[in-house]
Amino acid sequence: METKRNFTSRTFFSMLALLLVLTNLKPFTALAAGGFDEIRQVKAGVLDVGYAEVGPSTGQPVILLHGWPYDIHSYEDAATLLAAKGYRVLVPYLRGHGTTRFLSPNTMRNGQQAAVAMDILAFMDALRIDKAILGGFDWGARTANIIAALWPERCKAMVSVNGYLINNLEKNKNPLPPKAEWGWWYQYYFATERGKLGYTANWHDFNKLIWKNISPKWNFSDEVYEKAAASFKNPDYVAIVLHNYRWRLSLEPGEKQYDEIEKKLAVSPVLTVPSVTLDGDADGVVPASDGSSFAKFFSGKHVHHIIKGAGHNLPQEAPQAFADAVIEADNLSK
Repeated sequence: METKRNFTSRTFFSMLALLLVLTNLKPFTALAAGGFDEIRQVKAGVLDVGYAEVGPSTGQPVILLHGWPYDIHSYEDAATLLAAKGYRVLVPYLRGHGTTRFLSPNTMRNGQQAAVAMDILAFMDALRIDKAILGGFDWGARTANIIAALWPERCKAMVSVNGYLINNLEKNKNPLPPKAEWGWWYQYYFATERGKLGYTANWHDFNKLIWKNISPKWNFSDEVYEKAAASFKNPDYVAIVLHNYRWRLSLEPGEKQYDEIEKKLAVSPVLTVPSVTLDGDADGVVPASDGSSFAKFFSGKHVHHIIKGAGHNLPQEAPQAFADAVIEADNLSK
């Protein structure tokens, strides 16, 4: 009987190994536990990028991009849902976040939109991904917009929370109605020396306050917040955040190497790739709309949805709705 038990055990593990090979799933990407069990690293452009990956390696690549003040865990549940549908889902930490690091101490800690977009193109190149479905919110949506607009050959389809977010520095100089200005109060705080000192000292509580204000219906736990907050301990985090918002207000320059890209973005290029845009009707900074205000920027197939109860961190607050939007965008591309 002992010999029979050993044979059964060996057979079981051999079959399990074969199953993993056939499904192209590595043990840490197993879906039963959910979440991101391992962070990988890849040198890409000026960065050593930290990223999570779930799903079969042969699946359609989907790259999900987080915003501020958030991290890759905004996509933990949505990525698991997509992986279960056969997608290869990759979620990188943006520059200044998590385990992503600059390769050189001499590289400018630049948060301008073109630099972040080039990071993702370099990330795709490093992983030999020619074309992917891109999805994002906040900074991540802007990055997806830029790649879809200027490099449509790299973007099969796109999901963008809050629609069209490409920055135009000249338009950014124009004042907004008081209610809209109030929603962006933090970028004016960041523009001051007091704000720089305050954010450096208090980023933990500051970011948690932003979470509460712009997702007023999301009752997140301390555990959920602390999981994301760990990625804000990156040594370049504060510098990247402050530069991003100061650059938007033309208070700090970008890098000359991105000037040509910014010129192309300044004309508000139209997106031709199949796209799904989303708004949360409880977003505390960007009011939900029917999509008509930015429809002119989408010349390809385009669908817009309002997600009830969701705030600014829509992928984490409504992961099923976000995953469904990725699948819908993929179907639009077929």
